[in-house]
Amino acid sequence: MRRHEFQPGRLIAGLVLMSAGVLYLLGAAGEADPPWFFVLMMTAGGLAFAAVAGLVTYAVRRDRRDRISESSDR
Repeated sequence: MRRHEFQPGRLIAGLVLMSAGVLYLLGAAGEADPPWFFVLMMTAGGLAFAAVAGLVTYAVRRDRRDRISESSDR
């Protein structure tokens, strides 16, 4: 497999959705009883955090790419 760039936004989104799924499964099995609004808020907040992380990553990579292209033009 070829190496690919690290994408922290996707990692955060995956972890948040996986934890929401685990909480749902625990609730269905009767092991835990999380309130529905907690799972909803956790998912919405985690996806918002993942979006911010993705935007910051994109901005940093774009800035680096622009600096490299400017220095090679000189």
